[in-house]
Amino acid sequence: MGCFFSKKSKRKSPEKDERAATTAASAEAPTAGSAGSPGNNTSTEEHEPPKQYSWDKREKVDPKDYMLSGLKDATVGRLPGKLNGQQFVIQDCENCNIYVFDHAATITIDDCVNCRIFLGPIKGSVFFRDCKDIKCVVACQQFRTRDCKKMEVFLCCATQPIIESSTGMKFGCFQYYYPELAFHFKDAGLSIFNNNWSNIHDFTPVSGENNWSLLPEATAVLDSIPNPDPESEFKSVRIFADPGRSIVPLTKGGRRKASEESCLFVFFAGEYTTANARKLIDEVTGKGFVLIQTKEVSMRPEDVKRVFQNSAEDLVEWITKGAVIALELNGDGVVDACKNIANEVFSGTKVFVSDNKNTSSRDVDNFFNFADMQMGL
Repeated sequence: MGCFFSKKSKRKSPEKDERAATTAASAEAPTAGSAGSPGNNTSTEEHEPPKQYSWDKREKVDPKDYMLSGLKDATVGRLPGKLNGQQFVIQDCENCNIYVFDHAATITIDDCVNCRIFLGPIKGSVFFRDCKDIKCVVACQQFRTRDCKKMEVFLCCATQPIIESSTGMKFGCFQYYYPELAFHFKDAGLSIFNNNWSNIHDFTPVSGENNWSLLPEATAVLDSIPNPDPESEFKSVRIFADPGRSIVPLTKGGRRKASEESCLFVFFAGEYTTANARKLIDEVTGKGFVLIQTKEVSMRPEDVKRVFQNSAEDLVEWITKGAVIALELNGDGVVDACKNIANEVFSGTKVFVSDNKNTSSRDVDNFFNFADMQMGL
């Protein structure tokens, strides 16, 4: 295979050699009026700047800016705008409080012990390896642990979380807020409504043992991952970790439902779809009902017919406007309550609400089974 620069150049003529030597000498000589050049009134010949390539213009990256390594008893991390979607590495840290208030491409955490960690939205995967006594808040596309012990994870994960050769793992629903978090979710390509935090897959189960469990519902994030020290560099970040302020809706997940009655409530794409879904959650939970699960997914006409069946004809045109947001709400009397809210609060919005409690469970199963298949769970 030939080399791009291996072509033999033509030998220059004596005239060209002399002209090149003169040009080089002129470039090295002082300009008119400078010391050592009396009587020289000719200006130096201007030369074109060397050609620049895209990789020449690329900002120089210091790997240390994207790594935390070998720290002990420290409060460290990154402020908003410092990562901007780059990869990040945390390794060999002990008894540290770590806060990454930015979105990232991927994050790996290796050989860390007794640390409290917050990780902003991650477009790809977060991978904990050989870690012990970790408490963390994580939002990501993929979550995985290997050879880890005793972790508490408040999780938002778009796909099914996976643990491998790990024990003492406890999971809860993501609950967190800071002003830039909604933008970071968007930059990472994550939906706040696609959260499989409780649907854990144990890749290496042990007969007769359970390597993971769900945290008690009353568990507070700040009891596990405290706010940064007021004297730290993160003191300016306004943080809220209560469910009412969390950017991700608090869902019951795989915990046992309190009632046999559930309702499917679906918002079709529009200018205020996300805001409407959040308003519905506030309205329904304010009446004592429980949010079980949520999904945001695109649908095709054939999907609408399969999922909504008798109501499909009126809904097909609405799925062309974008993804739908669906919520499962639970509690005795929830179907009638949701129908009333739809009429009173969302009368001008295109929605689907289960018609009666006898068919509502089928509505829920049809939609969320379809959504799980679409997302490859």
